[in-house]
Amino acid sequence: MSILVIDVGTSGLRAAVVRPDATIDALHYRAFAPDTPFAGLVEFDAARMADLVLEVSRAALDEAGPVHAVGITNQRASTIVWERLSGRPLGPALGWQDLRTVGDCMVAKAEHALALAPNQSATKAKWLLETYAAGRDRSELCLGTVDSWIAWTLSGQSRLHVTDHSNAAVTGLATMHQGPPYWNVRALAAMGIDPVMLPTIVSTSGEVGRAHALPGAPPITALVGDQQGSLIGQSCVRPGMAKCTFGTGGMLDLLTGQHAPVSPERTAHGTFPIVAWSIGDAMSWGAESIMLSAGSCVEWLRDDMGLIGSAEESHAIASSVASSDDVYFVPALLGMATPHWDYGARGALLGLTRGSTRAHVVRAVLEGVAHRGADLLDAALADHPTLEVDELRIDGGMSRNPTFVAALATAIGRPVAVSPVTEATTLGAAFLAGLAVGTWAGLDDVAAAWRPQAVIEPDPAVERADIRARWAEAVTRSTGWIPALSALDF
Repeated sequence: MSILVIDVGTSGLRAAVVRPDATIDALHYRAFAPDTPFAGLVEFDAARMADLVLEVSRAALDEAGPVHAVGITNQRASTIVWERLSGRPLGPALGWQDLRTVGDCMVAKAEHALALAPNQSATKAKWLLETYAAGRDRSELCLGTVDSWIAWTLSGQSRLHVTDHSNAAVTGLATMHQGPPYWNVRALAAMGIDPVMLPTIVSTSGEVGRAHALPGAPPITALVGDQQGSLIGQSCVRPGMAKCTFGTGGMLDLLTGQHAPVSPERTAHGTFPIVAWSIGDAMSWGAESIMLSAGSCVEWLRDDMGLIGSAEESHAIASSVASSDDVYFVPALLGMATPHWDYGARGALLGLTRGSTRAHVVRAVLEGVAHRGADLLDAALADHPTLEVDELRIDGGMSRNPTFVAALATAIGRPVAVSPVTEATTLGAAFLAGLAVGTWAGLDDVAAAWRPQAVIEPDPAVERADIRARWAEAVTRSTGWIPALSALDF
């Protein structure tokens, strides 16, 4: 029973067919980068996104043949408003990185005691409705995230309007106080959102409708946020299993079990509770920690500093020296998230001497991102001290850099297992969709499908305590650099 997976990321989207042996066939990709008309603004054309999704989906089916189900995985919290009758989007959609609603977040905290971040959907929805839907009958409109929009697009005239628990829980509009997420009436009122516009919250895995816009109208049996998709895509199906995706930024997700969090808000250690996924009535929960700059630091070396000619070259240059020679790089180009949440922190390059070379700097950048990965894991475990993480599984572009992976294993003091596919989100959506139609019988089958590309052990010659202490000192030099931004707290 093969599965069509539609994977809508931040800079591109793809469709592929996943076979019962977890191999990926007929992958079709289209670039779809958001627009940034001004600094801090990130938006995209939702109608164009829908057209490209149908294009790649039909191309994959033409190449691979019929499928038994469809799974959708997506960038989270990006927000779209559209007309219920015509399906026409009202204005641009706002990407999850968009920062135009920072002021609204501060007002929400001061006036409504709501802890909302600009990368959540809540204030984006408020802005879109005030800007493009003033005076409109709210019953004529739909409000949703990318998963909702793609499900609507695939359903054709059925006008399916749904979202799953994993996506709803990160919007800022749902509460998950000791149970499955449901729309938070107080948050909706504060943001001026009529519940009539919102999608129905459904299980992550299970049939929700049919994709009438595709040949054969296969059932849609999974919706999942990209990070949660990557978690199950790397077969992290038992409490204490964790993955980290190193793309432009970095996201670490730890599966915590079936006990709901006490609060949906950010913890003292800077992590967030998430819904990992739901299968029927069974909820699986997790903790998420965030790095704002990961692969973007390698891009900085290439595009702005001119120290490398390509991202791939960073490994060869960094590995030409045995160490960074006590040079440390703090990857705070956009501030620091977990555990510090300091928007005023800035990147720092410390320990330079007359003997420091290009290779030392490049290696320090890779090692700095690795140290931030260790920070994310430390924070998640500090919030869940009863759990043990035996190894960290990783995907994303940086997972293909051997120098980085070795540095990460040493920084965390544990083995690092590299995903067999760079984007494990596709496999995750396939597993969840396939569980609903019998392609895989249960989570044990998902666990058995794990085939890491490599497993890298920590370097026993390096004193982890020493390098982590040195790293902590470097971080103190980079935090609070812009006090006004450091004072922001969402």
